[in-house]
Order: sequence, then C-alpha cells, then structure tokens
Amino acid sequence: MVNCCGLVTVKNEQVPLKSIAVEVSVQGHVATVSSTLQYENQEQSPLEAIFVFPLPGEAAVCRFSAKIGQTEVVAEVQEKQKAQEQYDDALSSGQQAFLLEESDESPDVFKLSVGSLPPGEKASVSLDYVTELAVQADDGLRLCLPAVLNPRYQPQGSDSGSGGSAQVSSVPAGSVPYSLSLSAHVSSPHPISRVESNCPLDPLNYLNTEKTQATVSLAAGHQFDRDVELLLYYQDTHQPTAIVEAAQASAKPGSLMGDPVVMLSLYPEFPKDVMSSMTSHGEFLFVVDRSGSMECPMHLGSGSQDRIGSARDTLLLLLKSLPMGCYFNIIGFGSSYESFFSKSVEYSQKTLDEALQKVKEMRADMGGTEILQPLKHIYSQPCLPDQPRQLFLFTDGEVGNTKEVLDLVKTNAGSHRCFSFGIGEGASTALISGVAQQATGHAQFITGQDRMQPKAMQSLRFALQPAVVDISVKWNVPKEVSVTPLSPPIRVLFQGQRALLYAQLTGEVRALPSTVMNVNTV
Repeated sequence: MVNCCGLVTVKNEQVPLKSIAVEVSVQGHVATVSSTLQYENQEQSPLEAIFVFPLPGEAAVCRFSAKIGQTEVVAEVQEKQKAQEQYDDALSSGQQAFLLEESDESPDVFKLSVGSLPPGEKASVSLDYVTELAVQADDGLRLCLPAVLNPRYQPQGSDSGSGGSAQVSSVPAGSVPYSLSLSAHVSSPHPISRVESNCPLDPLNYLNTEKTQATVSLAAGHQFDRDVELLLYYQDTHQPTAIVEAAQASAKPGSLMGDPVVMLSLYPEFPKDVMSSMTSHGEFLFVVDRSGSMECPMHLGSGSQDRIGSARDTLLLLLKSLPMGCYFNIIGFGSSYESFFSKSVEYSQKTLDEALQKVKEMRADMGGTEILQPLKHIYSQPCLPDQPRQLFLFTDGEVGNTKEVLDLVKTNAGSHRCFSFGIGEGASTALISGVAQQATGHAQFITGQDRMQPKAMQSLRFALQPAVVDISVKWNVPKEVSVTPLSPPIRVLFQGQRALLYAQLTGEVRALPSTVMNVNTV
C-alpha cells in the first residue's frame, strides 16, 4: 500500500520533486485547478515509479498528461481491466506507458503508474481537476490545495508535537528543494468582496469596475508548513446565480460536450418565521475517533493543538448547547468501540455533567481506525419515537475502507442525518463529505481553533432546524430551448447550505434561463 503522495518508487521511496506550478480558475462556486509538477530521477539506475495524489472527494479529473524526456502521453478514459492489460502489454514490449486509476479503498486517491524513469531523467506530470467549493459558516467559499500540490516540509529542530506525520520531511530552514507558484483568476456574477488565506497573498487585483473579476497570487517565500487555503467572499451571496458553459466546437451536437451546460447556485435565506421554529427533539449520537492518529497535531509548527484535543473542545461545546428534553450518547472508536451510556439517555443537568467529565478524560488510546463496527452497532439500534436521529462524526479520516463506510451510511440514510467533522489538515474529504452527503447532513473541516466554534454551532443549528423538503425547481426558458437535468433532485436543504444544480441546454440558447424554486418544510 502506497502511503506517500507524489511520485514514489514501488519501494515507497519518494522521487525528488523540483517545482510545482498551480493555476486556479474560479467561476462562482466551482474551481478548475490546473497543476504541473516536475520530478527528477537522481539515482544511477532506472526507477519503476507511481504517482499518487489525493483529491477533494467531490472533485473530477478532466485532464491528465505525463512526460518523460521527449515522450508525452495524454490520458484517455477506459474500462479499468482493459486499461491495465494495455499498460502491461506496453511495458513488456519496452514501450513507455502510463496508467491512471482511482484507488480501490478511497475515491479521493488516484494512482498513476508511470513505468520506468531512466537515470537522470526528468518527469513532468500535468493534472486538471474541477471541484465545488465548500461554503463556510461565514458565507466564504473554501479552496484547499491537496497535499500533493503542497508537500510538507518541517524545519529541523522544530517541535512536531506528539505523533506527527511520517509524510513530513525535515530540512534546514530555507532549504526546501522545490518551489510552489500559485495564481487564481476569480469570476462571479456578483461582485467579489475579498479573498483571504492562511498564507501570505499578493494584493487582490480587480480586472473590471464591477469587481466581478479579479486575480490573486500566493506571495513569494511559501514555507510548505501548512495547507494552502483560499477563502472567497462575494456580495449578494444568497442571490441565485446561473453560469453557462459554452459547448465545445469540436464536439458532436447532442452529446454531453456538444451542448451548453448551465450551473445553478442556490444558497437561499428562508423566512424567519419558518427558521425560528427550532426543534427541541432528537437523538444526538456523537461518534468520536480515538485512534492513535488523533494524537497528531492539527497542523505543523509549535503550539499546535492535537486532533483529539480539538475533538474534545468541539464536543464539549456541542453538548452544552443541546436542548433540554432531547436524548444523546457518545461512542468512541478505534480498533474497537465503547459507549458512554448503554443506550441513549435523556438530556438533563445530571447526564450532561456526567458526559462532560468523561469527555475531558477522553484520549486517543484505542489503536486503529475501525469505523464500520460502531456504525453497524448504531444502525442496529431502533430509533426512538418522535426523536429524529442525528449522528455527529468526528475523525481525521485516516481509514482504508472509505467506500465500504459510504455504502453502509447510504443504506441507512433513511433513518438519520449525519453531520461530519474532519479534524486536522489532510482529513479525507471523500469520507468527511461523503457520509454527510449520503445522509443529507453537512460536513465541516476543522484545521485550527480560529473557526472551530462557529462551524460546530452551524452544524448544530442545521440539526435543530426544520428540514426543508419537497423541493422543486422550474426552469423558465424560451419554447425553443429544452433543459435536461444532470444533477439528482435536491432532497433536503438547510438555512446556510448551498446546493448546485447542473443541466444541459439544447436549442437556441441566447440568454441565461431563470428559475423558480418551490419548497415545503417539515
């Protein structure tokens, strides 16, 4: 099993990285990330190399190419077994070959077998992917570069905290052997208010007087000691927007790429009288990862809180905010699992005090990360009458069976909602976002204490809100234009939750369509 990111040998040794160039194009709530990574074989013998890269769980790869020496190969999509056979045939005949495949364990990890890299030869890997930007509690849109585009380096002699990551290399300060350049072009139907980052940025450059287009770049001197995160803020953020992608001139009309596609962004504010009817009912189940990896720090650098500490703080806040009359329980898991109470108990001052004390004593001392068994246990228990089940999951996402977990949650989606918290930098977006999506909940990523409290309270508000259901969307288009939905229907929507709908347009498309959204609440 390959544990490293980037270009590695079959022995799991990293091939030296020389440079990374990233260009980001943002349209409304969606970003296209284009990257080029340069590697060099500095050994005296050929290397059988594999390129491994994690992507956001909701990302889609739209272009991939790899170049060794003067040979460049552009990827094409094929059935998995057929692609493997062609790759094996090419290698056995001495040809250069590349094989890109999605990991069997997790949909957010892709692997590319690049074959043999000769001594002293350079390899260039280019990757484009499209991803939806996550909405934050303060209405910002978050883009975070995956680790393969921002490999970590830690200055020698610095305190990595307990645990630490085996993926982090240590070098003298100022001696990181590669560079990162990042530029972003942002376009929105509404004015761009600002762009923020946890890393130094050059000043925002507006490209028009309406401030609907702008560029921004990562400042020189990036230290590779943290995630590269961009937060985008638009004016009139709750107004629906529609963006049309033109058809490809070379594509056949009637095909997916041969007709225009529209993206509709819905981020509504519902009437106050509807949203004021917060429920006081519910069975709240808090499932907390207590595996050894939760001892790792939230991020590199001195003074960083460990992941289990962040989970404790978040859980303490949520427990103190539950409504009287609900029911709750806390389940910790690692190689095994254990519950605070034998069954869910009614929320009272007595049960709250008992739970708070147990949470304060909670440690990352339960071994591996086996999340399936506690989930199976929860789903085997009958739901309480008139107490809708709300599951809150806290984990760093370091599991090897993400697809199996998602299938289990999907099978039981009708009995609960799931609100997930990814703890620490590098948490698996496939797992964190996937369980929330399958169980009509909401996902949050907590990488530091600065935004922990509002994110935790936002998820709790979602859980206590009446569910917005029976959502229908009507497209108002000219008679000569037809609309074919490409997205599944919206099943549920919360105040403060964004939904993106995609549809294909056929006919004489001359202007953006308008839409009407009808909703009922329960």
